[in-house]
Amino acid sequence: MTDLLKIVEPKWNEAYRRSIILRPLAEQSYCPRHQAHEAATTLGLSVRQVYRLIRKLREAQGELTALLSQGSDGGRGKKRLAASRENLLHQLIDELFVTRQKISAADLVREVRNQSLKAALKPPSDSTIRRRLKTLSLIEHRRRGELHPETRPIYGVTPLADGPFDWLQIDHTPVDLIIVDPIDRSPIGRPWITVAVDVFSRCIAGFHLSLEAPSATSVGLCMASVVSDKVEWLHQRGVEAEWPVVGKPRRVGVDNASEFHSTAFERGCAQHDIKIEWRPPGQPHFGGIIERLIGTLMKLVHTLPGTTFSNITERGKYDSDQMASLTLEELERWLTIAVTKYYHLRPHEGIDHETPLHRYTEGLKKLSADGKSIPIPRDPRGFLIDFLPMVYRKLQRDGITLDHITYYSNALRPWIQLRTQPNSLLIRRDPRDLSRIFVLDPESHVYLEVPYRMLSRPAITLWEHRLARKRLRDQRHAAINEESLFTAIDEMREIEHHAENLTRTARRNRTRRAVNTQPTLSSPAIEDKQESSNTPFNPGEIRPFDDIESW
Repeated sequence: MTDLLKIVEPKWNEAYRRSIILRPLAEQSYCPRHQAHEAATTLGLSVRQVYRLIRKLREAQGELTALLSQGSDGGRGKKRLAASRENLLHQLIDELFVTRQKISAADLVREVRNQSLKAALKPPSDSTIRRRLKTLSLIEHRRRGELHPETRPIYGVTPLADGPFDWLQIDHTPVDLIIVDPIDRSPIGRPWITVAVDVFSRCIAGFHLSLEAPSATSVGLCMASVVSDKVEWLHQRGVEAEWPVVGKPRRVGVDNASEFHSTAFERGCAQHDIKIEWRPPGQPHFGGIIERLIGTLMKLVHTLPGTTFSNITERGKYDSDQMASLTLEELERWLTIAVTKYYHLRPHEGIDHETPLHRYTEGLKKLSADGKSIPIPRDPRGFLIDFLPMVYRKLQRDGITLDHITYYSNALRPWIQLRTQPNSLLIRRDPRDLSRIFVLDPESHVYLEVPYRMLSRPAITLWEHRLARKRLRDQRHAAINEESLFTAIDEMREIEHHAENLTRTARRNRTRRAVNTQPTLSSPAIEDKQESSNTPFNPGEIRPFDDIESW
């Protein structure tokens, strides 16, 4: 097998380039031959290859991995330069062309010829250099700081959405509420919420509530809640309501936080044909809808015991810690009720006084009349995996070792027995549960679930893992290995269990672990319910406030 660490990025970029040309053709019921011929010329493929890729794209419901090259690295449209010539060409393209003050293609051709001769190398042909420039993907432009015309935002008023799930906006915020530990009901701090709103209808498409700060994982979990059927989600939380807002968005609007520029988020969206629209600096109106939605939700939260309100002046002498009474699970259920039984059913000034749910259902009817529908991923679990953080690791005789923990499955045996093992494998893992990883099969492009090699080990979270490593370093432990790591985690849990007066941080960590060590990918939207608290919270009716802003 080929070294995945070397081929993943070029193959991914080539698949992305193909997707820009072929996805519009695959969405048509029939692709005329002249369009296929134009695509073939642009991509350096035959017409027959284009039709085959269109068929694969349709069968995979638009997933980008359907376009990954399966063949050798040589042949038509492939790079065939010697390594030294290829490296020089790539270096000059990086230094002179893919910059904000790039030189022209003709000047680059001349410079490549001059530098090649100086290095005693045969210069590449003009056509070879120009083909390389064409294959610069949108990802390469974006990562080097240059906005490709396809992704350059149009400045002005907030863009409009053509229908349901044409455009979602996503953002995070700390909730204006102190929550309590489910065991002793003592305060543990404010959780974070990640929310997605459908711009067309103003319906809330999904949310993720967590004690963890925003990250690529929290974005992925929010995206997973967007595409997941919410019937089971409502049933698990004992909420009898309708929440039919489900599907894969055509584009998502986000700010410029690091989690929205992560490789996991970018590749997850590219894989599922979701266009990312980053908010232009100095253009706050591009994120106005999601920010006003968050403001609306927080106004509702301000009616709950333990609220921190929006600022110190508004809070006055109100003791948020003393009044706090909701656990994370109870807040999650309360928010679900607020969304489905109150917010979705209230007239909204921003959409001509329609209710969000009515506008959404009417939008679905119009799509249906036009013979269209909102796409839904074939595998919601796989959808979440596509948004998890990714790393590369080598395959050893005893499995895969990641951060001192070894993982093994019989599914790895065929690769282990091969003389030419893959040097590196692409791995994704859920930071909420390190008891298994997901390994990408380099041939089938399917993720294999690989558990601990020692199945008796307890499920742990990434933050527990980091605390254990810090504890071992502070103790000047001679060597950190899997045995010492889990021993340290057992010791920390034992201390926490017997402590009579836990600190606020310790209580928060206890609640965090209770949530995070639940099965995470069987129901990918949000973690399963944790153990009931001592005094169940009855949300009753959501108390309304005067009005909802026009947004």
